[in-house]
Amino acid sequence: MKSYIIICIGCLLLFSCNKDAFLKEKPLSNLSPENVLTDFTGYENLITSLHYYTRDELTGDDVYRYFDMFTGTDLCTTGQLAVTQFVNYETYLTPATAAASRTYNWCYTSILPYANLIIEEASKPENASAFASEAQKNAVIAEAKFFRAYGHNILANLYGDICIMDRFYKEPKTDFVRSPRKDAYKLIAEDLEFASKWLPVTVAKNKEGRIVKGAADHLLAEAYISLGEYDKAIEAANRVINSGTYRLMTERFGVDKSKPGDVFSDLFIQGNQNRSTGNMESIWVWQFEEFTPGGGGSLNGNHQPRGWMPFMVQFTDPAGKLGFSLNKDTLLRGVAVMRPNPYFLYDLWLSDWDNDIRNSKYNLKREFWYNNPASAYFGKKVEARTTPLDTMQRLYPYVRKVEGKAWQSDVNNGRSGKDMIIYRLAETYLLRAEAYLRKGDKANAAASINVVRERAQAKPVLPADVTLDYILDERGRELMAEEPRKRTLCRMGMLVERVKKYNMKPETRNSVAEKHNLYPIPQGAIDANFSVKLEQNPGY
Repeated sequence: MKSYIIICIGCLLLFSCNKDAFLKEKPLSNLSPENVLTDFTGYENLITSLHYYTRDELTGDDVYRYFDMFTGTDLCTTGQLAVTQFVNYETYLTPATAAASRTYNWCYTSILPYANLIIEEASKPENASAFASEAQKNAVIAEAKFFRAYGHNILANLYGDICIMDRFYKEPKTDFVRSPRKDAYKLIAEDLEFASKWLPVTVAKNKEGRIVKGAADHLLAEAYISLGEYDKAIEAANRVINSGTYRLMTERFGVDKSKPGDVFSDLFIQGNQNRSTGNMESIWVWQFEEFTPGGGGSLNGNHQPRGWMPFMVQFTDPAGKLGFSLNKDTLLRGVAVMRPNPYFLYDLWLSDWDNDIRNSKYNLKREFWYNNPASAYFGKKVEARTTPLDTMQRLYPYVRKVEGKAWQSDVNNGRSGKDMIIYRLAETYLLRAEAYLRKGDKANAAASINVVRERAQAKPVLPADVTLDYILDERGRELMAEEPRKRTLCRMGMLVERVKKYNMKPETRNSVAEKHNLYPIPQGAIDANFSVKLEQNPGY
């Protein structure tokens, strides 16, 4: 009704205003594109917003949007007994449930519109004066195109055929049509090729977290795998691996290098994530900045400890007293949303249990000691338990790379201020291995994998033993709690197969069906697109 009233008032004013003055529209908001995108600083500010909204994949939906990418997979289930995330695929993942729309809406309303706005405005000839040079303009467009590719890639991996959004819409659109998944990957590759050409190789310390050439080539390798163009995928991965800019860390480094640990644990100690700290393996790192507006995302801080760590504050000693006290340096308040499956905790390490440093006590916490001074069992090792409440929710082995110092020293909110690695070189090697394997070159696939395994002090894999399943296993050992696992499994079309084989919960294994290799298109998106029928994925 307010809109109609405003329109009527506007029509009345039309007859009483000077015509020329009426047509000279000037946006009143200081944040309109016309006012913000007048110089390079304006574009930098909008790119900062784009980083903020991208980081909201983790911080914008508490323990759901990002954590949905782990629960109900081959490597992870829910720990907290009351949590239903992907316990039953048939009831949790439907066109009408939030699980289908969280990621969909986030990409289409945050990442893609802002990326397109930057690309369009920076490309206009009349805005050329905002930039000091053509190279500076192209670098801005390149960073925006990376994010457009990033958003489209997430959507294509999860939903298959998608509505490509390659322009900024200033008016309602109700006639979107889904494009073939392959067409989406083609646009992704085009955007990333441009980004690779114009993005900087590195950035200054005060710009850490910004997108660089290596990040574009890393994602491009994955996109070319999705397109079946394996030689191009290998070329893209090689541009990262052979650039001289990155290397796998093989010696102790960083803030705790003199303390007990190993080089793999050093990668994830808070303060070691960025190049300025000596980490030459990180390619793209999400930044968190305490006591800074916007520095922690929508819900303030890195949520990984909250989601991955056990609900230890509920664990009681044999006398019925609380057994654990939290501390601000590592032991934050987890709520047990994501519990590793036995397949990850045990089976993946059997051939190298004592050698693979990724299974060391510095990287996988399997033993616990009562640390509550008020407990009569203080300092004693926690005994074996058998109840689901204790072993699923209150205490279980977890990946220590999620540990961090409490956000603003508040141990109870379960969030840290640790920067979060999104892409690192070890994954680039594994992407290259996948490309080699898919083109039939098992020898080079094994060689790429063995670079990663050598750093882990694990036995090398033989070429004959390299399969897609093996690569997924190695990605699990190397990238657990880093790669959004469900996106990888859906991209490879192997979600259902792996969940049925390895997820620990019978209800999950029995409910997952072939249709779940793709997410359903949200019913809300179908209903809003009323001018053209938006096709649903098969089986939903």
